[in-house]
Amino acid sequence: MDASPRVTVVGGGLAGLAAAITAAESGVPVTLYEGHRALGGRARTAEGPYLTNEGPHALYRQGPHWAWLRRRGLLGPMAGSPPRELPRIRFHRGGVLRRTPPPGLFALSLRGVGRAPVDVDFMTWATATAGRETARAAAHYVAVALFHHDPGALSAAFVQERLRRAAALPPEARFPVGGWGRLVDRMAGRATELGVRVETSTRIDVLPEHSAQDAPVIVATSLEAARRLLGDDGLTWTGGRTALLDLALRTDGQGPLFVSDLDAPGWLERFTAHDPTLAPAGEQLFQGQFPLGPGQSRAEGVARGEHLLDLGFPGWRERVVWRCESLATGRTGAVDPPGATWRDRPRIDRGDGVYLAGDQVAAPGVLSEVSFNSGIEAATLAVRRLRGPVVRERAVRETGAGRTEAGRTGAGA
Repeated sequence: MDASPRVTVVGGGLAGLAAAITAAESGVPVTLYEGHRALGGRARTAEGPYLTNEGPHALYRQGPHWAWLRRRGLLGPMAGSPPRELPRIRFHRGGVLRRTPPPGLFALSLRGVGRAPVDVDFMTWATATAGRETARAAAHYVAVALFHHDPGALSAAFVQERLRRAAALPPEARFPVGGWGRLVDRMAGRATELGVRVETSTRIDVLPEHSAQDAPVIVATSLEAARRLLGDDGLTWTGGRTALLDLALRTDGQGPLFVSDLDAPGWLERFTAHDPTLAPAGEQLFQGQFPLGPGQSRAEGVARGEHLLDLGFPGWRERVVWRCESLATGRTGAVDPPGATWRDRPRIDRGDGVYLAGDQVAAPGVLSEVSFNSGIEAATLAVRRLRGPVVRERAVRETGAGRTEAGRTGAGA
């Protein structure tokens, strides 16, 4: 097997693992390289006692990768929002916390995605459809699935699809029990069972030799890293820039399940309400994300998060036992401006046996669904290329044998 041409996967996040599994299931040898000591990319879960990811994560149960994982027995235990917690949802509107959003927000979310135009911005379309107040609230609400400072300026069709998924009742969002690292471990285990050679702590700075041996390469990294590795300045797409706030509080009552900021894009959620194993007993783990506009600092985003905490969890500062702040730039998935769809993003097939996968490339879906879909598509194309020479060689042999047999038959006659 080692002498056979291999599919090489660079990057061991969700896209890379999905690609490696898909290719290996087709029976071809696969090597996966990951620069970090652990697989998972942004889906890695921090080592305890606070099991956080790089920003809030959710798996939408109506998405294509939910079915893909379930068919392979990789989904594992999933947590949702307990029914008793749903009345604890709060909306920051007009400077105060309210139990309900503007009445038209959820009605707007139910409108078919096909009605929202690609070439008009969401704010313009939603204002004409539901009024300015509802449109503004919806644009800010959907930031939970966009990590973008101005969702209203993006394509109406793009935003409306995410609004429909994020506002679905009952909620679509599910969370791997024990953190996303558990899901990564299951995917890594599946890859190993299939014979994938996994090499961690191995940084790839030069594209491996591939085309001469018909050995495809799948680059499943961030778009920025792919741009450097492939030397292609055209590998760019619009993303978000977001302040991330994680903290653990000693338990003192429950407080809101989550607070959606409708005055500005932002979101704060009590994740131990879904999965108590994410923090030690007697503590609650919160994660929030607050999109930043041009020129805004991480501190400004964190201050918005602290304001929501002041409103929803009075006295929270005295109960903090752990806290972490960070800034996510270009790591928040693709967003499509008016006039663009996922098909306009950097294409998966880069030519000459090189394929691209990740959350900012030309594949459909919401958030991590783009990574899964692009990884699966890249692997499918890579396997097709790898088997091409074999199929052609077999055809030539069979054609030659047929001609020889035909010649013998003619001579005998």
